[in-house]
This record gives sequence, structure tokens and C-alpha cells, in this order.
Amino acid sequence: MQQTFMHLKVLLPFKVFAEKAGVSRIVAETREGSFGFLPHRRDCAAALAPGILIYETKAEGEIYIAVDEGVLVKTGLDVLVSVRNAIGGRDLGQLRYLVAQEFLNLNEREQSVRAVMAKMESSFISRLAGFHHE
Repeated sequence: MQQTFMHLKVLLPFKVFAEKAGVSRIVAETREGSFGFLPHRRDCAAALAPGILIYETKAEGEIYIAVDEGVLVKTGLDVLVSVRNAIGGRDLGQLRYLVAQEFLNLNEREQSVRAVMAKMESSFISRLAGFHHE
């Protein structure tokens, strides 16, 4: 019996993060728990929770991808995963470190954006108050 494999594509908002052929299994996390996907599983769609997506190929072995919220759609042998952010790796310890660094960078960017928004809001309010007094 010939073994069939899946084709996995992981999409981010502005690029293709990964595209892998020869995928023998996929494990994804949803709010209801983890689900395993094999090539002959029925077609389905699932809302993904932030967590670790695991896929396995004969050439690479088991690969881990830390993903943000998103959606997984399986149709036939094609599996499409669309998420806001993803970081990949083979070692869970290194992946944990990379995710922590990404969150630190994200927090710094959020703080600078919030500071700019606060300045814009205060400027808008003072201009609006100036128009109100005229």
C-alpha cells in the first residue's frame, strides 16, 4: 500500500511562513484541546488557539511552530493554516526563548504606539476645546 502525505501551508498576514510537502501528521491546538490530523482524516476547519503546531515529515522529523490565534482548514491532502504570527524551530527550549523575545519586542512596540496615540488624543482634545471656546 502506497503511503499518502499531506501538503501544509502556513500563512501570515503578509507572507507565506512555511510550505511543506510530504507531511505525515499534524497536531494543532484549539480551545477544545489538541487535534491530530492524518492524510485520510475527513475534511474539516478548526479555530486555532495560541500554542504549538507540530508537523512531521520523513526528511525533517518533528517540527514545532509557535502560532498565534488563527484557523486551520483541511481539504483532501491540503492543510492550510492562517495565523497572525508564527515562530518555528526543532527544539522546544529554543522556541520558548524565541517566543519570549518576540513578546518583549511586541510589548515595546505596543508601548511606543500607545505613547504616540496618547499624544495624538491629547492634541485632538485641546484643539477641540479651542474650537468649542471660539
